Amino acid sequence: MSKTVRPAGTTGEVFKAFLILGLTSFGGPIAHLGYFRTEFVERRRWLTEQAYADLVALCQFLPGPASSQVGFALGLTRAGYLGALAAWIAFTLPSAMILVLFAMGANIFDSTIAQGIVHGLKITAVAIVAHAVLGMARNLCPDHQRTGIALGAVVTVVFISGPLGQVAAILVGAFAGLILCRQGGVQQKHDLVLPVSSNSGYVAAFIFTLFLLGLPVIAWVSPSPSVALMDSFYRAGALVFGGGHVVLPLLEAETVQSGWISADEFLTGYGITQAVPGPLFTFAAYLGALMEPMHSKLLGAGLALVMIFLPGLLLLIAIVPHWNKFRRWKGAQSLMHGANAAVVGILGAAL
Repeated sequence: MSKTVRPAGTTGEVFKAFLILGLTSFGGPIAHLGYFRTEFVERRRWLTEQAYADLVALCQFLPGPASSQVGFALGLTRAGYLGALAAWIAFTLPSAMILVLFAMGANIFDSTIAQGIVHGLKITAVAIVAHAVLGMARNLCPDHQRTGIALGAVVTVVFISGPLGQVAAILVGAFAGLILCRQGGVQQKHDLVLPVSSNSGYVAAFIFTLFLLGLPVIAWVSPSPSVALMDSFYRAGALVFGGGHVVLPLLEAETVQSGWISADEFLTGYGITQAVPGPLFTFAAYLGALMEPMHSKLLGAGLALVMIFLPGLLLLIAIVPHWNKFRRWKGAQSLMHGANAAVVGILGAAL
């Protein structure tokens, strides 16, 4: 059973930290991981380098938006469930609000000054990622074996694009670590602070499955547009690995091909989503605000936003109670040494 511990921080502290990131984190999910490392590993020291890399590797395996899952988990480890909720709201809400305003007709990026600010922030994201890659490489690739695993991960994601390449790189890195990193020295104690019991994890897994299987049935029985919207966006969030751009074909099928919005509206919203900070999954708020059957733009945006994020967050809660237990298994440290080196390679390839 997972050990439940008292969180070390406050909800307000978590909210303020992630609100700043939600307003300034341009560059996509890989850049977000760099921002998180700089803020929470280096500056605030909420967790160790290896604990952070372990968390990133875990979230890469789960369906949903990896960077948002990492942020949710950081809030969870720092201030419990309220901290996790605060982290998600603060990181997600700024971009979601901008996209909803845009859907309502407020074209806030027309001015030259606004475009220049956005361009400058995107360039800054490159420096943030570079700093993260160098820092993680020093700590997580200290020998030839792990350096080789990182380079192998670079090659893998270059030749196999998208989330499949990232998952493949981590899997290959983990198994390479099992073979090559057995002499990695004394096992390091860097358990994550996980205020989640095993029972809570089982409840989260049950709710995830209930929604995935139950919403289509309810949508088929009931003609309610709200239920149909919830079903569509929950399924998109539950069945996509890698998040970000990978979810676009699913969202296009659910919204454009069903006749809820036009192809032009979809492409316009996707374009503006590239210009705002925060996770790409907030594109769902724009789509929900334009859904033709919905009578309230705000209700549609809110439902779409919550439902597309919910499955990935539920799965994370279901898994984390068993995470530290896994890392104590014989060979788990070697696996994680290899997986963490692969994460460095993935970041390097993105840079």
